[in-house]
Amino acid sequence: MLNQPLIHRALWLSIILSLFTFLIKPVFAIELSLSGDYTQGGLIIGKTDEGNTVTFNGQQLQMSAKGDFIFGFGRDDKLEHVLEITNSDKKSVKHMINIAKRDYKIQRIEGVAKKYVSPPPEVLSRIKQDNIQIANARAVRSDRLDFLSPMLKPVKGPISGVYGSQRYFNGEPKRPHYGLDIAAKTGTPVAAPLAGKVTLAHADMYYSGGTIIIDHGLGLTSTYIHLSAVDVMENQEIKQGQVIGKVGATGRVTGPHLDWRFNWLDKRLDPALLMN
Repeated sequence: MLNQPLIHRALWLSIILSLFTFLIKPVFAIELSLSGDYTQGGLIIGKTDEGNTVTFNGQQLQMSAKGDFIFGFGRDDKLEHVLEITNSDKKSVKHMINIAKRDYKIQRIEGVAKKYVSPPPEVLSRIKQDNIQIANARAVRSDRLDFLSPMLKPVKGPISGVYGSQRYFNGEPKRPHYGLDIAAKTGTPVAAPLAGKVTLAHADMYYSGGTIIIDHGLGLTSTYIHLSAVDVMENQEIKQGQVIGKVGATGRVTGPHLDWRFNWLDKRLDPALLMN
């Protein structure tokens, strides 16, 4: 014969557990997918429900109509970040984003003449104007989604310089290298790794020589410098794989190569990671 008190006790326990499970179960869900490299220099591509808003470290991100967004990490960014998704009912979910710290190639050179360390005073005005043009070209915030396509390598050749490397001249730290250098002969065609729109096409900047900047959407831009030829114009629409210029040794360089860079807003990204 069954023990009635034990049955009643088990029934009440089942009811209490069901109620507890209901109370702790989230009353809403927010869809979120993220892909990319969680490390300094990496880019993350995200997607959430239409109509949601996303903030990254308190900064509201630009969103596509279908819920696409991106964010990235600079060379020396901190390792902990906060991503917050808020739905149309003003309910939000926070996600902690932890990234890996990287080690960079450091080169120390002594006995370098000052003229090779700092530019002469007569070119400072030119450098300032170049920097203004570059900043304006990277300030575009279009709703393009070119970055959703797999990325091509812009030119074939060995890697001769890596992202994040830095030189010290006579003990003084110089600006880190924010690009990926690809060695190739002068005149080698450079193809657009992604579709986009040209925001800068300049034949001769002081440091970078022939320079092209292309907008790929939501604050992501790519840069191609030291070109011997610039074969596109500003505001021109570019198809993926289209030849945009030719490898050269213009500007402040010691030999022909393509210096290829990516920016998300003010974050300088590693092109080698974006090709993965």
